[in-house]
Amino acid sequence: MTQTQTPQTRGILLSSAALAQVKLLRDKQDKDLCLRVGVRQGGCSGMSYMMDFEETSKISAHDEVFEYDGFKIVSDRKSLLYLYGLMLDYSDAMIGGGFQFTNPNASQTCGCGKSFGV
Repeated sequence: MTQTQTPQTRGILLSSAALAQVKLLRDKQDKDLCLRVGVRQGGCSGMSYMMDFEETSKISAHDEVFEYDGFKIVSDRKSLLYLYGLMLDYSDAMIGGGFQFTNPNASQTCGCGKSFGV
């Protein structure tokens, strides 16, 4: 059974800029989508972030769901071990813009900001 978290217990944090951007991207696809955030082996530092839209019907009982103003962020529990407390931000700067991950669990990060080590 999925569980919606209250703001005080959110394991993945989302800035207002990131929320606006993911809602904009989701609305362009005109489907009921959530954002899945996770980790996988690989990248310069050992693990890399993954992030993609998926249909809300694919949320499983083994997922944690964090809701922001009607928008759902989903993460599997194994990934959440590495992501708990993650801040997802967005910048539209010409250099260094895009989504940024600030992970309090990372002991090292790659210069690109897309991979980390624990």
